[in-house]
Amino acid sequence: MDEEPRILERIRKGEQVETYETIRRRKDGSLVPVSLTISPVRNAVGQIVGASKIARDISVAKENEYRIRMLMREVNHRVKNQYSVIISMIRETSKRSSTPAQFERQVRERIMALSLSHDLLVSGDWKGATIFELLLAQAKPFGNEERISMSGPSLTLSPNAVQYLGIAFHELATNSAKYGVLSAAEGTITVQWKVTGLVGQKQFQLIWKERDGPEVQTIGHGGFGSVVLRRVAPAAVSGTGVLEHDSHGVTWTLQAPLTQLEASVDSEHVDQRALDQVMSGHEFGIVP
Repeated sequence: MDEEPRILERIRKGEQVETYETIRRRKDGSLVPVSLTISPVRNAVGQIVGASKIARDISVAKENEYRIRMLMREVNHRVKNQYSVIISMIRETSKRSSTPAQFERQVRERIMALSLSHDLLVSGDWKGATIFELLLAQAKPFGNEERISMSGPSLTLSPNAVQYLGIAFHELATNSAKYGVLSAAEGTITVQWKVTGLVGQKQFQLIWKERDGPEVQTIGHGGFGSVVLRRVAPAAVSGTGVLEHDSHGVTWTLQAPLTQLEASVDSEHVDQRALDQVMSGHEFGIVP
C-alpha cells in the first residue's frame, strides 16, 4: 500500500511508528482489514538496518465492532420510540385518573408492561419474540395464566409489533383481572390467531375471547385500554381492532397485514403527534 514508503522513511529517521489499521489484499483479490506493527531493526551498534513488520488479521474484530454499532443504533431507535409511547401514556393516563395514587399505580403498571416486552427483545437480540412468549410475559404478573389457552401458527413478531401488542395484552389482562375471568375462580380465555390469504397479501388475525367469567354490569367509559385496543395497537401494525363485550367477558379482534407483524419487517419510527392524536380519542373504555 502507498503508506509503506512513508512509514519506512520514518523508520530510517528513527521515528516511532504506532500500530495502525489498514487494508490489505489477499492472494485471491479480496480485501482484509489488518493491524500493522512496524518496528526498526538495529545492528550491534544501534544503527537502523531494517524494519520488522507484523500484520494481524482483524476482520473478526471489525465485524464484531460493526455489529455492536448497528445494535446500538437499533437500541437508540427503540428507546426513542419507547420514550414517545411513555410520554403519551403518562399524558393520557393523567386525563383518566381520579387521584394521584391511581395515576401513579397505572403509569407504573404500564411502564412495567413495556419493560417486559423490552426484556423479550433484549433476550432475542432485538430480532423479535413469538406470540406465545409475549402473551405469557404480559399475563404472568396477574396470575391464573394457566386459564389462558393459546393456539395458532408459529410466528415471530417484529420489535414494533412486540411493543404494541404487548401493551394491548397488558390492557386486556388488566381488565380481566379487575372485572373478568382472571378476577374469578371460573371461566377461560382463549387466544387464537391465524394467517390467511395469498403470498404477498397474507392477513393476520388474532382473537382474545373471555368465556364464562363473572357477570359485569357496568364498564368504564373513555378508558386508556379502549384507546389502545381500538386505535393505538391496530394503527401501529396498519390494521384494525374491534372491541366487543357482553356480560361475561370481552372479545378483542385484531386484523392486519402479515408483513406488518413479521420479524423480518423493520418497524417504523413512531410519530409523536400522530400517536397523541390516536390516543386522545374518547371512546368506550374497558379500563377506567
